[in-house]
Amino acid sequence: MTRPKSDLESLRQDLHKVYDGDPWHGSSIIQVLKGIDADLAARRSIPHAHTIWEMVLHMTAWTREVASRVRGAAAKSPPEDWPAARFGGGEPAWKAAKDDLAAAQKEIEAAVAALKADDLVRWIENHEGAGYTVGTVIRGLLQHHTYHEGQIAILKRAAETSKT
Repeated sequence: MTRPKSDLESLRQDLHKVYDGDPWHGSSIIQVLKGIDADLAARRSIPHAHTIWEMVLHMTAWTREVASRVRGAAAKSPPEDWPAARFGGGEPAWKAAKDDLAAAQKEIEAAVAALKADDLVRWIENHEGAGYTVGTVIRGLLQHHTYHEGQIAILKRAAETSKT
């Protein structure tokens, strides 16, 4: 990617890089998800903690919620947060979950591509009556995804280490 000419262009690039590029913090979401099969994705390695599969569904739900808000829709009250995973579907269901995340990513990238620079300071009220600017919500999604990507990487590494 080239040097961005504006904050908006930088956000567009960052959205893509965090998902499937070369983000400055390390691996992209796509890179971290490589090699994770349905069994590992559904494994609850830590009691009462979320699985990789649940995190992917959670990231998908929030990507769609942010895309909706960026396009001007009101915040869902409350937004879908942790959708129930359907672990029984094996590899086809896991692939469908990853494909749905990819589709949600295309939605957020399209929503941000349609913005103008002034849109970054447009106010979005959340379901609790507070709010944030469009730019803050997009940056929040980047932070959110990076956080969960790190959790997924730790669970993946722990599973790989336990095999040896």
